[in-house]
Amino acid sequence: MLESLFSLLIFPGFLFLMFAGFLVEFVDRKLYARFQNRQGPPWYQPAADFIKLSSKEEIIPENASPTMFKLMPIVAIAAVVTPFFCIPLHNSTALMSFRGDLIVIMYLLTIPTVTFFLGGWHSTSLFATIGSVRALTQLFAYEVPLFLALLAPAILAKTWSVSEIAQFFNSSPWYFPLFNIGAFMVAIIAIQGKLERVPFDIPEAETEIVGGAFTEYNGRLLALFRMAIDIEFVVVASLLAAIFLPWTPKNMPFLAFGVYILKVFAIICVSALIRSVMARIRIEQMVAICWKYVAPIALVQILVNIILSGVALK
Repeated sequence: MLESLFSLLIFPGFLFLMFAGFLVEFVDRKLYARFQNRQGPPWYQPAADFIKLSSKEEIIPENASPTMFKLMPIVAIAAVVTPFFCIPLHNSTALMSFRGDLIVIMYLLTIPTVTFFLGGWHSTSLFATIGSVRALTQLFAYEVPLFLALLAPAILAKTWSVSEIAQFFNSSPWYFPLFNIGAFMVAIIAIQGKLERVPFDIPEAETEIVGGAFTEYNGRLLALFRMAIDIEFVVVASLLAAIFLPWTPKNMPFLAFGVYILKVFAIICVSALIRSVMARIRIEQMVAICWKYVAPIALVQILVNIILSGVALK
């Protein structure tokens, strides 16, 4: 009982994810600043921002739905924390590993975008409504390529369990550079859209629609939404590290956890670099890129893995 509570609340539970989210935001902002030859924020800035927002007064728009307005940040937090228990970190098996958990993770990671849409839509702000519609439109653009990218290694490993996929590639690490590099590239591009990062930060677009779906959010509710985004970054990076980046040491949990941190850091660096060197594109351009170029690459990767799975690994 106490061990389960520790796992859910401390490690790898909510408290660990909260501090990991703050750390990931700091690293991302620091790298982004250094790429632009700026100093960047101090290490405690994300936590300070959260505390400052949490201490401010909550103001609900007059015509907004109070229930939906307050509920959506909480749902977003729950939706990003839950899938983390299905991702292996320092062990070969996740805390809540089961067959088909990859599908459950993908489903749960779709919910935050839906909460952004519902929260912005029910705030009755013009800017928030535009941002909400953009977020939902963008969801249909990147979700299919991301799903196809995660499907490719699952086909090669012949399982829908993230832990079993990770174990397969740990036992055969040479499969990744040979047969999963295309899927990994697609996944990196797709998570930029999922996390609404440049060049796919279209739903937020400060210069166009203020703060997008979060325009009317303030105080603790905005702090929770921002925390959900940070935690989602941790979860998505951990998922990609587990599936696409093998080479985790066996029977050495502390070393394996250190390797996990390095892999997540590498993914953050790539994401920050993309954010630094690219500019925001329009929503129709984003949809065209995902469906005309990114999704076909994932389909080719799936075809290659199907052939390999049926012939070379038979």
